[in-house]
Amino acid sequence: MATDPRKLRPSDLCRLLNSTPLGEVINERQLHRHRTRAGMRIGDARFVDLLRYVAWLIEVRHTPRNEPEGDPYGKLKERARARNVAIALAGRDIGELPPVADPARKARSSRDFRFFCESYFPLTFHLNWSDDHLKVINRIEQAVLSGGLFSMAMPRGSGKTTICECACIWAALNGHREFVCLIGSDEGHAMDMLDSIKMELDGNELLLADYPEVVFPIQALDGIANRCNGQLYQGERTHIGWTAREIVLPTMPGSVASGAIVKVAGITGRIRGMKYKRADGRTVRPTLVVIDDPQTDESARSLSQCATRESILAGAILGLAGPGKKISGIMPCTVIRPGDMADNILSREKHPEWNGERTRMVYSFPSDEKLWMRYGELRAESLRMHGDTRLATAFYSSNRAAMDDGAQIAWPERFNHDELSAIQHAMNLKLQDEAAFFAEYQNEPLPEVKANDNELTTDQIAGKLNRIERQLVPIGANHLTMFIDVQATLLFYCVIAWEDDFTGYLVDYGAYPDQKRPYFTLRDARATLSVTTKAGGLEGCIYAGLERLTADRLSREWKRDDGAMLRIEKCLIDANWGSSTDVVYQFCRQSQFAGIVLPSHGRFVGASSQPFSEYKRKPGDRVGHNWRIPNVHGKRAVRHVVYDTNFWKTFIHARLAVAMGDSGCLSLFGETPETHRLLAEHLSAEYRVRTEGRGRIVDEWKQRPERGDNHWFDCVVGCAVAASMQGVSLPGAESLAAKKQGRVSFAELQRKRGR
Repeated sequence: MATDPRKLRPSDLCRLLNSTPLGEVINERQLHRHRTRAGMRIGDARFVDLLRYVAWLIEVRHTPRNEPEGDPYGKLKERARARNVAIALAGRDIGELPPVADPARKARSSRDFRFFCESYFPLTFHLNWSDDHLKVINRIEQAVLSGGLFSMAMPRGSGKTTICECACIWAALNGHREFVCLIGSDEGHAMDMLDSIKMELDGNELLLADYPEVVFPIQALDGIANRCNGQLYQGERTHIGWTAREIVLPTMPGSVASGAIVKVAGITGRIRGMKYKRADGRTVRPTLVVIDDPQTDESARSLSQCATRESILAGAILGLAGPGKKISGIMPCTVIRPGDMADNILSREKHPEWNGERTRMVYSFPSDEKLWMRYGELRAESLRMHGDTRLATAFYSSNRAAMDDGAQIAWPERFNHDELSAIQHAMNLKLQDEAAFFAEYQNEPLPEVKANDNELTTDQIAGKLNRIERQLVPIGANHLTMFIDVQATLLFYCVIAWEDDFTGYLVDYGAYPDQKRPYFTLRDARATLSVTTKAGGLEGCIYAGLERLTADRLSREWKRDDGAMLRIEKCLIDANWGSSTDVVYQFCRQSQFAGIVLPSHGRFVGASSQPFSEYKRKPGDRVGHNWRIPNVHGKRAVRHVVYDTNFWKTFIHARLAVAMGDSGCLSLFGETPETHRLLAEHLSAEYRVRTEGRGRIVDEWKQRPERGDNHWFDCVVGCAVAASMQGVSLPGAESLAAKKQGRVSFAELQRKRGR
């Protein structure tokens, strides 16, 4: 067959097929049936490619030789196989690309991010830009094209996430960055952003019109990710990727976006070492990172989580580009509370490299406060009567000029359909929740409430510093006590030195095994008891951990700053955790420090419970100030201490609230509050609820739902109980306890008279 199939028209190709033996199976009618099922037109490039491929099969396989002799069924199978191969390859090949609809628009968009957003996302960015939006857009453009780090606080709902998503698309489509990493506050948030980017690439007709070399192969997948590996263009694989966590743009001849990667991750997820092996064999690392709102409400309220995310940002994220290379970064964020991650990153004193800038919803509030106070009253009344703000809106409409006087709003177009202006919208948000408004819309959170009789803040606790070295006992202290809080994976401990009047000095605390990092939680512990001790079973791991920890702490001498050496007098071990009770008792019975170590049980004694002061002492019992040591009985055959957790938690917070230098003050070692940020979180992880019952008023302590661990709080409380067991007491506390005990026995009177 002398005619080149590549130069024939579709009709000539069909006649060619019918004139050959293969045409008995692949004839014009069957090919047109396949074309109809695939939704192809007569002149469709994919249909023409199919015809040409089949013609090529005829050219190669069936000419110039005659039909082979042999089994007719074998010949039928060969023809069927050839037909299936032709149809399959035709379905995998995406055919010819459509031409670029507007080359001038595409060329301008490649260097102008604002024009790109306005041209290809008109439904998303339908409102006029605010000046703050334009600042963000210019900074993003600068970071993508020229490099650098940029952070900017924007009010909640300003479109930060959408702008970040468009920045990723712009950088990848125009070949500015070959690997873009989009990071969210958690993995779910990051994957939601990637889904949004996928939706634009798969369904945006404007992008298809000007970027067919990228968008056409994506849309040819028809949403079926399994087609990625087999997709062809002009007989070559496109190497397109379309997974839940990354997009790999197709490799196309002449495309500046060939093989570009957009990958997402949560800030606390697997970020370190992120890389990708391209089809040409090169290994690429991220060159642009877009960090959208990297903190959650929960993490913003946690000093340790804020510090952890800051360290991830400075280490793992900014090191993604690899050794010797700088990475560009964009971080739009919202300040939630003073001192949170966003607040610290935006500070040019703490992080000047991020060039932080804050924007607000309102730059100047209305000057007539009385009219707005009346508006607030009408708003509340209207919500109660009608369920909307119609009365307040009517009042605002009548007095709008006076009520708007002095106000300067950032985005005049931002207001709801039932509001008349952006000023009214902002004032409604302020009236709804003033604290949330200043935090999330003004990026100037109100200062936290100062400590009072009911609560201590983490900053105040971390600031109770005595400037004494760690593990050095102050000269006035005569007693050393220790407490160990037992968990399945870690042992938390504290060592406190006490003066006789309950002035305390925290000299050491930590976890076993040592986590070797300043911020961690029980959940994300890396070195665990099972890994470190290599003991079999949970009980074996706990026993081995207790043995090693007590051998290290109880056998040593603790130096006092006058040169004297002290030892730990009493070490209580928490035996409340169900799986550890028996092993704790066994350890205390068999330990080389028997008599020093003692199992302990904290009891919740509420207002309606029987107080320890009304406990009827039994023979052999030892009773102290809200603690008691029952006489030995039962199968465990070892003494233990039981104490009132509510009383002693209140007692510890009272000691922390005492001013430095006063009697009964509890202070922390060192000179830097940052050292104790995690400890302060543990000590403030619970709050008190004042409850009355049975004629008593009791502080009942409950754990805060937004906080995590409280184990060092339990340790400090246990150390105070151990100190009380060693005779430490507040001045006047013993006489007050004697008055509460009421009657005194005749034997006691005789003993006192004998003195």
